[in-house]
Amino acid sequence: MAAHADHFTLPTRGKGTYEITERCQQIVRASGIRTGMATVFVQHTSASLVIYENADPSARTDLHSFFDHLVPEDTPYFVHTYEGPDDMPSHLRMALTRTSEVIPVVDGRLALGTWQGIFLFEHRRAPHTRSIVISVVGE
Repeated sequence: MAAHADHFTLPTRGKGTYEITERCQQIVRASGIRTGMATVFVQHTSASLVIYENADPSARTDLHSFFDHLVPEDTPYFVHTYEGPDDMPSHLRMALTRTSEVIPVVDGRLALGTWQGIFLFEHRRAPHTRSIVISVVGE
């Protein structure tokens, strides 16, 4: 069994989803692993990862709107607001999604479905630089 790990950073422009599928795929190819599993992990508590529709951008627009309604900013009972009104909502949105995704590797490629992409889901309004780690294990 072989193992390979790498990382990259991604600058964001604020709230939204940023596709990272190709960057992840490049790391899987560089690993030389043909069959196995890739774990993609974001090292933050106010951003998350989602595997989501990557063909029609309106699906992501609806995702953003849904989370804005599900966890609104300026909720009066939030205590953790040191970094502003989007501070606590960003942590809750992260907790409702995921910080990692595990994807099968088949024939040296991520085995994503036809319309699936891997996205960093930025929950903060301000731009940030996010760190993503990928670990690939297999043969």
